[in-house]
Parts: sequence; structure tokens; C-alpha cells
Amino acid sequence: MAILPTLSGPADLKALDAARLPELCAEIRDTIIHTVADTGGHLGSSLGVVELAVVLHRLLDSPTDHIVWDTGHQAYAHKLLTGRLDIFTTLRQLGGMGGFPRRGESPHDVFDGGHAGTGISIGEGLALARDVAGTTSRVAVVVGDAALMTGLSFEALNDVGERGTRLVIVLNDNEMSISPTVGAMSRYLSRIKLSRTWRDSRRAYDDAVKRIPLVGETAHEWSLRLRAAVVDFAQPGRLFEDLGITYIGPVDGHDLVGLEATFERAFQAMERPVLVHVRTRKGRGYRPAEADKVSFHGAALPPMRVVDGTADGTAGDGEATPSDAQRAAERRKPRTYTAILSDELLRIGHEDPRVVTITAGMPTGTGLARFGATFPGRMYDVGIAEQHAVTLATGLALGGMRPFVALYSTFLQRAFDQVVHDVCQNDAPVVLGIDRAGLVGEDGTSHQGMFTLATQRQLPNLVIASPRDEQQLRRLLRTAFTQDRPFALHYPRDPGFDVPEEQPDPIPVGTGERLRAGSEVLVVGFGPIVARGLEVADRLAEDGWSVEVIDARFAKPLDRELILAGARGKRLVVTLEESAIPGGFGSAVLELLEEHRLADPALRDVPVQRVGIPAERFVDHGSVSDLRRTIGLDAAGIHQQVASTLELAGLRPGTPASPTVARSA
Repeated sequence: MAILPTLSGPADLKALDAARLPELCAEIRDTIIHTVADTGGHLGSSLGVVELAVVLHRLLDSPTDHIVWDTGHQAYAHKLLTGRLDIFTTLRQLGGMGGFPRRGESPHDVFDGGHAGTGISIGEGLALARDVAGTTSRVAVVVGDAALMTGLSFEALNDVGERGTRLVIVLNDNEMSISPTVGAMSRYLSRIKLSRTWRDSRRAYDDAVKRIPLVGETAHEWSLRLRAAVVDFAQPGRLFEDLGITYIGPVDGHDLVGLEATFERAFQAMERPVLVHVRTRKGRGYRPAEADKVSFHGAALPPMRVVDGTADGTAGDGEATPSDAQRAAERRKPRTYTAILSDELLRIGHEDPRVVTITAGMPTGTGLARFGATFPGRMYDVGIAEQHAVTLATGLALGGMRPFVALYSTFLQRAFDQVVHDVCQNDAPVVLGIDRAGLVGEDGTSHQGMFTLATQRQLPNLVIASPRDEQQLRRLLRTAFTQDRPFALHYPRDPGFDVPEEQPDPIPVGTGERLRAGSEVLVVGFGPIVARGLEVADRLAEDGWSVEVIDARFAKPLDRELILAGARGKRLVVTLEESAIPGGFGSAVLELLEEHRLADPALRDVPVQRVGIPAERFVDHGSVSDLRRTIGLDAAGIHQQVASTLELAGLRPGTPASPTVARSA
């Protein structure tokens, strides 16, 4: 009889015979693999922590005790163990289960995650709140080896060690091999350091040595140095010990018996913070994911064909061989903006040896891996350290280089101060490649690239541009490298439109393009949403309206004359953007028109409707097409919004505008 369907929550797991735990782990892996094959998701990281999730939930009493999953993309096993098997097939689908922990989904999800490096700070906050309240809840934070390298994690580790905050930090080491195991001595020291006898005797010894007349403090200092030297020789983790955190490990993350014994002692010994270093294998149980950790990390997975016996708990027989139909579909699909940018960046790199690139732990996702392979020494992967990436780029620019920093829009949020203080204040010629601008889909609230444009509009010296198609992307990238000032280039995760290749001549900064003439309605868009604007113009034309369409290309500086000329005498101006409406591109157009209304009678009564992503709430997970349909940003939804505004204003094709029309809708 299958075990997983019988578990309604972690309490049921505690009653399970330990001999059946490997069987349960195999069921969890099988469920994850078959589900993710259909829905997409973060496969490799979740497969690697199955045993870890099982052991933590057997030893802790969630949700009274707290398990914090830093980033959260490795929490699929946690979700299955906390009563969500019935909805697991809806993973990352519109209205279904989220791909990251979500408090609104389960009381076992401690916080809404998605960005790396936040877990230790959250965990310490929970532990300090426990201490203030005088309760006895236990806190465990699972943090990956890459996330541990973030500045936020180091700040939190320093504070945890200084305060002696009682919590267990689980270092899930699945890729970077921070330090190798050195065998029996390491395991022996781990057991000793967790024993109460060791802790009590160490305190007694230290106190006794300090009381030796005249030489006590000196003898104690030398004693500490000798103790550290012995530990360093036999066991890694000195950094954590120096911070005041007891280091245990490395421990085999797939050894259920060893894991349970180690964590049982760690929770018993939690008088001070403890870090347990657990070695796991990313993609465990699915051979293609074990062999290709990069491709099977992210949510956009290679085509998967799952065969029987895949999740046997050791090394599965699943294949990633695409079918003929899948191969044909891939051939028909236009290339993504990221792939097109990668090609053009290589060409520019050959032409200009000053061009260097920077990524924050995402060389493959941002398309910079090829640049690094082609130009060794000219691509810098700084790990999950977006703040450092941006300031490093400033230093490179001040040193005469032409840096291109590729970051996902959602992660660039973390480096806002560096963009302001370092890049823009120094007017440094840094090109910010803002990938995944706009809706990104199934990763949900933490990953939608909807806030960056509004935050950047206020910054002096910064040029902001976005292409309507992949060939405009090539031209704008060339434009960026002709500038001696900061340049932000926004582009989406989407595939392009497969438009014919053209000569990528630079575009004069601040110039838009009129794509269609019209006399009654002006549609002006920023970015790939312009294509939907053209579709909307066709639909409005069928309704009898004469519609002009402008591709702004630049949100800062605007093509003021082109937009003002297009708006004069119009019955309605519609702005389009796939970003948050407040303070965004539409606001820039509205501000421009307001600036000229009093002096220009032809603009005085022209209303403006801003169409974009509503900012009253975060946008949840689902396919990009589903999300656009849900919030009215597909062509049909935009047409409906505009048609409703025209009807509300009492406007009809060919009739005079109503003098009572509101100026901003």
C-alpha cells in the first residue's frame, strides 16, 4: 500500500515505521518527477532534499516548530508531507499550488519566499520572537550553498553568532562542494561537539584556566588556538565557528539514519546556534537531472519523458529524450529575446575588447555563458550578489571598460541603492540588461518583473529602453554601447516574433517610431506589448475608430515631440506597458501631456487611459498567457478596457468628444 496518500500531515509521519522511510522517499520523488514533467518547476533542488524534508518533519512539530526554506524552490517534498498531495498536480498552474512556500496556502509555510539569502534572517527573527514570548518552539532554516554566499546571509550569520540565537541552520550543499568530508575524525568530532558532556566540560575547563593566577587569560587564549587548530585539521567549517556558530558535518544528506541521529542531537544541543552541513545530490533519483544540474534547476525544463522506475531513491532510469513532435515544436518556436541578445553581445564583444559582462549566479539563464566561453576573463559570475554585481560594473566602467550586467528584473530590485548611488550618481557607462521584464508566469509573486521600470524612471542620468521585437532588441543593445552614460535595457522572458533579420543600426536616444497613422485614438506602447497594441488598433478599426500607434522605444527620455504631435486633437490616448501602472511608462506620458495642456488647446481635453499591471496586489502564478488574460493584458483584454473607456466617456466614432471626459482613466 502506498504511504504518501495516507499522510495528512507531519504528525502521521512520526508514527511511520522507520524501515518504510526509503519507500516513502521513493514515492515522493516519483510524485515530484511525474508532476514536474507536466507542469514544469524546480526539479533538481527538490529531488535533492527529500530525505532532509522527511527527517526534519519527523523530528519537529510543524507548524508549532518552524521550518524555513530559504528561496523555497526546494520545498516540493515539504509540501507533499504537509497535506498537499491532492493539489500537487496543480503546481504552478493558474489558481493552483504555488512553486514556492506561500503562507496563504498552508500554516506549515512560514513565509512567502522566492529570493535567495533571506532564510537565516527570517529564521533568526522567528527565534528572537520565540525568546521574547517565552515559548519553546524550535527553528530550522534550510539554506543552499549558493544562497549562503549572499551578503544578506553573511549579515544574518554574523548577527546570529554574536547574539547566540538558538536555531539550527541546515547548509544544503548540493553543488559548490564548499568543503570535502575527511572521514571518521570529522564524524567523531561532530558527535562530540553535540554532546552535553563536551559542552559542560569545555565551559568548566575554560573557567578553570582563566582563574590561573597571572597567566590565566594568556593560557586560555593559547588553549583556544590549539583547540581551533585541531578542529581545522580534522573538520571544515572554521568560518562558522569563528562567528560563534557550532559547525557539524559534512553529513550524508541521503542517509536517513545518519541524518535523523545528527539532527536529533542538534536540536537537543541548541543552547547556541548550530549549523549542520548536509551534502546532497541535486536531481537525486532522476538520472538526467543528476547529470545536468543546470538545465534541470530552473522552472523551464528540457523536454521530459518519464519511464517506470525513475524515482527508485538511488539513480533513476528516467530519460530526457524529446519526442519527434517535441523536436518539431522546438524548431518552430521563435528564439527568445535572451538568446537573440546573447548572439548580438558576442558580435559586439568581438568588435570592442572593452566589453565585459557580469552575472549574479545566472550565466546560463541570462545567456552570458556563451560570452564567457568565447572571451575567457571577460565574464564575471559573482554568485548571488546582485549588489556587488552592479557596483563592480561601476568600477569596471570607471576603469575604462564597457560592462554589461545581466540580471532578472525581480533580482535587480535587490540592488536599487547600487544603481542609484554607484551607477547613476557617477554617470558611469554601465549597461543594465534587465531580463524577464514583465510577467514571467509560473514562478509567481516573487518573480514577476513588474516593479523595476517605475523605480528607475526617477533616476538622473539613466536611459531606459525596451524593444517591441527581437530585431529592435539588437538595435537598442547597439545603442546602449554607443552611450557614455547608464543605460537600462528591459526585455521579456518571451520568445520573439520571428521577424526578419535587419541591420542592427543604433537608434538615436529618445526617438520613438510611428507604426500606424490615425486621427481619433492614439495608442502608445513601451516594449513587446506594442505588438498587442497593433492588434488592438485592428479591433478598434473594426469598431469604426481611426487609431494611431506609436512605439515609444524609450521610457526615459520620451520622444516628446512625437507623442505630443500624436496626442493633439485625439479623443483618447492609451498607454501600454507590461509593468506596474503607478509611476510607470503611462505615468510618464500623462506627466508630459499635463505639462503642455494649458499652453496647447489641442491637448487640453485629451483624456489618458493607462493600461498595465494593476499594483493593488501581487500577480500570482500561472502561465504568462493565462495571467495576461486574467488581468486584461492580452489583445482581447486591452481592447475591452479601451472600448469600455470610450463607452463610459460617451464617445462614438466620428462624433465630437464630450467636454466632461475625465483626463486620466
